[in-house]
Amino acid sequence: MEFIDPRIQHYCEAHTSPESPVLQALNRATHAKVLMPRMLSGHLQGRLLAMYSQMVQPRRILEIGTYTGYSAICLAEGLQEGGKLITIDKNEELEEMMREAWEGAGLSDRIELHLGDAMAIIPELEGPFDLVFIDADKKNYLKYYHMVLPKMRPGGFIMADNVLWSGKIADNEAHDADTLALREFNDYLMQDARVETLLLPVRDGIMMARICKLVS
Repeated sequence: MEFIDPRIQHYCEAHTSPESPVLQALNRATHAKVLMPRMLSGHLQGRLLAMYSQMVQPRRILEIGTYTGYSAICLAEGLQEGGKLITIDKNEELEEMMREAWEGAGLSDRIELHLGDAMAIIPELEGPFDLVFIDADKKNYLKYYHMVLPKMRPGGFIMADNVLWSGKIADNEAHDADTLALREFNDYLMQDARVETLLLPVRDGIMMARICKLVS
């Protein structure tokens, strides 16, 4: 999932603001106690999410895929006063870890957790959202995109994680279901005149889409 020389990666991390003590503890706990810790955003990507959120200064954020709550903390750093981050995940077993971290970060009152199927929950949520972060099951990325687009404010941002899929996205021999779904997602956004796109080769790839036209 790392696409740059490890020496450059370490240099970048050394010249990036450090994780807070809460994020450091959550990072360690995730790697020690939870399956597939590579799903964690981690230091560099976490600071990237925080920086974008601080630039956008969103009032309402939607996160699809919470995992252990690390990225929610990073995104919530940029919320306006009185703002709210709504996050959706289906894994009830990680709720205690999430909520403990959010409480430690002083964000319990700013993060709203919905446990269950995002496909059923998203239609019930009220917009508009200023920032959406998609980091859930890859086969549904395009469906999530279509569901949240009408709930976005003009000029808002949709960000999607893992869009390079460990490099398989550019491998013509890779035809597994997740890779095909992510290719379809990336290609669709490229031809969608309602958004401007930027695919960043950070960690496992982040697709950014800015809403540049009103969505009917």
